[in-house]
Amino acid sequence: MLSGQLEKKGFFIATLVIFWYSSNIGVLLLNKLLLSNYGFRYPIFLTMCHMTACAVLSYVSIVFLKIAPFQRIKSRSQFLRISTLSVVFCGSVVGGNISLRYLPVSFNQAVGATTPFFTALFAYLMTRKQEAWATYGCLVPVVTGVIIASGGEPSFHLYGFIMCIGATAARAFKSVLQGVLLSSEGEKMNSMNLLLYMSPIAVVVLLPAALVMEPNVIEVTATIATEHRYLGLLILINSAMAYGANLLNFLVTKHTSALTLQVLGNAKGAVAVVISILIFQNPVTFIGIAGYTMTVMGVVAYGESKRRHK
Repeated sequence: MLSGQLEKKGFFIATLVIFWYSSNIGVLLLNKLLLSNYGFRYPIFLTMCHMTACAVLSYVSIVFLKIAPFQRIKSRSQFLRISTLSVVFCGSVVGGNISLRYLPVSFNQAVGATTPFFTALFAYLMTRKQEAWATYGCLVPVVTGVIIASGGEPSFHLYGFIMCIGATAARAFKSVLQGVLLSSEGEKMNSMNLLLYMSPIAVVVLLPAALVMEPNVIEVTATIATEHRYLGLLILINSAMAYGANLLNFLVTKHTSALTLQVLGNAKGAVAVVISILIFQNPVTFIGIAGYTMTVMGVVAYGESKRRHK
């Protein structure tokens, strides 16, 4: 009986992880496909579509499907803090999507792997939280690897690289800021409820930004859709998958340990790199691969060092 239950749980977790990988990597590849191959050059509008889907599907999942217990905003102060997080979240997602217009997915993932470096930096600057020197030492290959990968990247684009670094830093800043702003027990929220409140705020921020910075986006998208009849369907699937990636991340976190999640996250980046190279056939060099490998090894060592020095 016990072994049967363990087998069912193992199968359930494995299924979750497969869907988690598929949704995360699928969103990344579809973003690249839409922004580079279809002439759809509107990363702000695309991000707004993602946030709209997240707002609607989060409400359905929490209020009707009861995937997570509904948590109400308890004060104006809490609402302002969540709004601040939402703006930072918008910046990270938009920056990442802009970078995909100019950089291959493989290099985008290599730069994104430096998130622990920025997290450690912001954690020290904002909370004075210090790690062991051995843990900080593990960040050296993380940064060095990206520098090496940049030098060996045939498709390197400076603006795309700056956007990617900015998006990575904003993602790390948001995680630290979330710990600071929602630190009291009464204000803590699980990731699904946070997404429920952040998404509509993000739409309100992104809609005017898209109309001002991406003029004629509706007309041009409609024109492109007449040439590529599946464009609308791809944007719809892409937006739904963006929500699915957040939902599955919540479920995988809920049903596995922090260490398992960290290992799976590191492996996910490597899988995304391999699949993107196979699909988009972007040129890679030995130096680029060596740099990315060094970064990933540094991230793994950083995570292990943090665990040991807790």
